[in-house]
Amino acid sequence: MSLTRKRMFKLGAPCPSEHKEQVALMQWVGWMTPRWPELELLFAIPNGGDRDEVVAAKLKAEGVKKGVPDLMLPVARGEYHGLFVEMKRQEGGREKPEQKEWREKLLAQGYQAVVCRGLGEAMRAISEYMDPKPAPQFLVLK
Repeated sequence: MSLTRKRMFKLGAPCPSEHKEQVALMQWVGWMTPRWPELELLFAIPNGGDRDEVVAAKLKAEGVKKGVPDLMLPVARGEYHGLFVEMKRQEGGREKPEQKEWREKLLAQGYQAVVCRGLGEAMRAISEYMDPKPAPQFLVLK
């Protein structure tokens, strides 16, 4: 029986870090690659994290930019050229202004760009991107 997110926190279950959620997502991607072989193209963009000044300066000189999403899937689907995923913790993680700006610019360039709170949302976003299904049709009877 799965617990809802709210109930887990009420019971004192710790909220996984963004790092742990992303590691679990990449493990899931490995399991799903037989279904969607293109998932092997999913890669991390290591822009975040604490670094000393020397390393930060070197990375900036190499082109690292604030706000770029955590993951990129360079696979076209439908109207999109690829998928960018910004991972956040299930609880407490907030999209920074520079991340929102990047997301909006990527959307304007024809990419799907999403913010996912935890492993479940990320799995759902990738699954729906890889295998979009038409919305269900409902009949209204009078």
